[in-house]
Amino acid sequence: MRTCEEPRPPNGQSPIALAAGQSEYGFAEKVVEGMFIVVNSITIKIHSKAFHASFELWQLQGYSVNPNWQQSDLRLTRITDPQRGEVLTFKELTWQTLRIEADATDNGDQDPITTPLRLITNQGRIQISLKRRTKDCNVVASKLMFLLDDLLWVLTDSQLKAMMKYAESLSEAMEKSAQQRKSLAPESVQVSELGCCAQQAWAQPFGASPSASSIGQYFDKHDMKESSYHLLISRLDLHICDDSHAREAGALKHGMLGGAIQLTFRRMAFDYYPFHRAG
Repeated sequence: MRTCEEPRPPNGQSPIALAAGQSEYGFAEKVVEGMFIVVNSITIKIHSKAFHASFELWQLQGYSVNPNWQQSDLRLTRITDPQRGEVLTFKELTWQTLRIEADATDNGDQDPITTPLRLITNQGRIQISLKRRTKDCNVVASKLMFLLDDLLWVLTDSQLKAMMKYAESLSEAMEKSAQQRKSLAPESVQVSELGCCAQQAWAQPFGASPSASSIGQYFDKHDMKESSYHLLISRLDLHICDDSHAREAGALKHGMLGGAIQLTFRRMAFDYYPFHRAG
């Protein structure tokens, strides 16, 4: 895969629905969502203007789960509200080992970075929640949770500097993507507001049957009001060491040779809400 210089346009209708000759959420979508996928090994390579990275996963599994993130009857892995015209689906990806490696791209426009970044993790999983419109299968909102077990990561100071340069190289693309999300935010907010108003109407005892009210309440319990992305690490032991063999002349006046620092984080979490408005 390659990073885009300009953000892509929003996805259109579901290709699964179009291939099945339908335009709304139906049988073809349910069949695909019911699949249990097992991959022994997969490698994902990403190329950008400043660096290239690879993600290697072993014993990857993907399947549908219920709202409590448990494998169960496939009919319980989705929540459909006909009055709202939306459906919630829940997926989970698990793996045994994940290896991440990033290195600088040979580009004459920037300083060469020869220290690659490497990270190997143990078991982990990704929990995905999707809210789609039933009439065209377009995604209205999504929630992604990246859950990792205990991590031990040793970094040299040169690797830390390289990681900062990698993040800086992505800032321009992220800024353009943020501008696109802001331009599309009013439509998403409008859909969310309509859903909230409809939910208030369904909660009233008049004009709604008990079954419709219970479906609306169950849908609202697991509903996501806006898209969000989360990273949760049970424990992270971070060791930052002095890369003495790559030290430049005259750098000793700022510190000791061979210094190191150890940081331990427990239940560290990062939350990102693209459409969240302050206040």
